[in-house]
Amino acid sequence: MNHPPPTATPAPPAAANDVLQGPSHAQWVDIVQQLGAEVAGPLSNALERIHNLISTGQIDRQSLRALRESVAQARESGMVGQQLARLASGRLRLSRERLHLTQMLRGVLAHRSRETQARGIQVRQVLKPVEILADGALLFSLLNALMDWALACTHSSIDLRLELSSWPAKARLSCRFAHRSLEMIADSRGGADASNRLDSLAWRLVEQTALTMGVLPLREDEAGITVLTLEFPHTAGDEPGLPEAEAPPAPAAPRDFHPSSNSKPLAGSHLLVVTPRRELRTQLQDAVRHMGLIIDVVGTVEEAMQFCQDGLPHGIVFESAARGETLDELRAGIAQEVPQFSFIEVLDEEHITQLSTATTDGVARIARKHLADALPSVLLFEFSKAL
Repeated sequence: MNHPPPTATPAPPAAANDVLQGPSHAQWVDIVQQLGAEVAGPLSNALERIHNLISTGQIDRQSLRALRESVAQARESGMVGQQLARLASGRLRLSRERLHLTQMLRGVLAHRSRETQARGIQVRQVLKPVEILADGALLFSLLNALMDWALACTHSSIDLRLELSSWPAKARLSCRFAHRSLEMIADSRGGADASNRLDSLAWRLVEQTALTMGVLPLREDEAGITVLTLEFPHTAGDEPGLPEAEAPPAPAAPRDFHPSSNSKPLAGSHLLVVTPRRELRTQLQDAVRHMGLIIDVVGTVEEAMQFCQDGLPHGIVFESAARGETLDELRAGIAQEVPQFSFIEVLDEEHITQLSTATTDGVARIARKHLADALPSVLLFEFSKAL
């Protein structure tokens, strides 16, 4: 008796992460190998300089700067790898919020303005007002990853354009820059170097964050010019129950920001700690170790001001002893560029935990004894203000 051929088992419903085909096992192997290379290379250079220092007992200023840059490169690669691991973990739970993409992008550009100015890079923007439906935290990460990649690759300016396609209505964000300088267009070695920068871990992070969100990344590299277009599939107003003219909802009460079940919920975010006390530094780092933050530490507010000259972190945690005119000057200068910037004060004495929305000066406050329990939730809320 002939049996009919077995019917194909219907595929399970797509999860939030499955809007577009994710990378294969082989692709993740390539990403891991690339991570190892981008971490090992700078660390090998640093180790060579350290051995030279040990053998000679001397190091000049240029070598010291090169040593610091090598360690910084390795750290940045490690943090990008941590963000990629978060995307690959399968533990992400994507939300779907109505977000003003134009305003968020302008906020990211304002936050990065010191960095772009320090590098002498002009960011030109033509941004039409667009609202989309997406996960706010991942969108924020995507826009920052895009800027990290473009700033590392450009040899001129960066042109950003945000517009809506005619039909069906889709938001399209394009980023255009010259990845090779004019004098190196005919140089094949320059082309190889540019290709390595374009296909770096920073690009992998842009690509995989976009795919995780269901955003289509289309990249074209031709004649020394790179154009990346990100196409967002869901614009506000293109689905039942979400009319285009509907006004955004009024701000709600702060959400319950318990530590997230997502792995490394703040992976890639940058926190600056201001305190000369080693034991407090250790306590702060231990409290947020699971969050994937990039953490830098300085001893004084003056050092914090110097640190912020070339680029802003996403938030600053300082001990109460640092309060004074210098801190007020730092806060005022940053507020002119990024009004929602996060400052968190740590007090030695007993104090109820306060979010920035509950204080008259917009500074969040937390007692040192509550750091382990409350600081992760406070950071989740404070950093979410940028979304």
